[in-house]
Amino acid sequence: MKRIGILSDTHSCWDDRFATHFAGCNEIWHAGDIGCIDVIERLRQVAPVVRAVSGNIDSGIVRRTFQEEELFEVEGLNVMLRHIGGYPGRYAPGLGRRLAEIRPGLMVCGHSHILKVMYDNRLDMLHINPGAAGTAGWQTRRTLIRLTIDNAVPRDLEVIELGTLRQ
Repeated sequence: MKRIGILSDTHSCWDDRFATHFAGCNEIWHAGDIGCIDVIERLRQVAPVVRAVSGNIDSGIVRRTFQEEELFEVEGLNVMLRHIGGYPGRYAPGLGRRLAEIRPGLMVCGHSHILKVMYDNRLDMLHINPGAAGTAGWQTRRTLIRLTIDNAVPRDLEVIELGTLRQ
């Protein structure tokens, strides 16, 4: 059983509440638009494993350090982590076909700054977009996700709200 913290779209923003909410997690996953590599370094002080992908605003050391997509297994669950993914019924171009071939049980993406947790019945896959954890962008709420994966089953999913942004 592993406890996972998930965030995206920090855009170089660090919030000490990331560490508070992810304390005790075995892994933290960042779904891109990290911004400054310092965000990853600080997350590595919180959890022993930090998995991340680069996003469309990332450059320099972030882009050289992280790929655009990661495929991995956690507790028997196959996971796809990427920044631009879309969502069930509206995946990014070509991604629906790729997902049908790979068949992950969980897909995590960011980019839209919109929190979405949806089940794709066609692909038998849970889709998670944790929304935006940073302060850059048009979103009105900053969010994180925490969940447990136990014997290939994601459970106990929590949405954590960090507050609102003025528009």
